[in-house]
Parts: sequence; C-alpha cells; structure tokens
Amino acid sequence: MPGKSDLPQGTLDLLILQVVGGGAIHGYGIAQRLKQITRDALQIRQGSLYPALYRLEKRGYLKATWKTVAGRDAKFYALTKAGERQLEHESAGWERLSAVVRLVLETAK
Repeated sequence: MPGKSDLPQGTLDLLILQVVGGGAIHGYGIAQRLKQITRDALQIRQGSLYPALYRLEKRGYLKATWKTVAGRDAKFYALTKAGERQLEHESAGWERLSAVVRLVLETAK
C-alpha cells in the first residue's frame, strides 16, 4: 500500500470523505482510522491532513463543530449533503479509473 507521498492527487480528499461518512469524527480520529483500515500501510501526516480538512470544509463538503472530549476541545467533522454527493462522484471516478487500469494490466503484455 502506498504512503501519503505516493497517493495520486485528490485521493486524500476521497479517503477523508469516506471516513467522515461513517459518522462525525475529529482529525486525529480520521488519521487513526485510516491507519487502522490500511493496517499501518497508510499514515497521514498532520501537515497533509489538516490542510485537506480545511479545504474540504471551505468547499462545503464538511461541517465542523467543536466538542469537549475528556476535558479537551476537539473539532469534529461531518459530511454535508454536498459532501455526500462529492463522495459519490469521487468514488465513481475512482472505480472507473481502477477498472481501466486493471484492464490494461491484465491485457497489455
């Protein structure tokens, strides 16, 4: 599995939207969930994660609310309706691209 630097452009946004689609979650939780799902193969650095979260929030795909957890304030992110549509759009695009790449890999020898 590729590391962050190996991710195609825009892939991080798709992964974030997918994780947040599972329910409201804070930034650190998103990073931990991606690490868990990929069995430590993908570790997103804060320097990449938080600018992506800010960008997705600015575009209207995420809505952020502050909550206090264990005595600390944390910004929790949730998908907006626009975020749900964007997730569907990006997922479909990724599936099409994956199918095309798979076709080439299987037949072009």
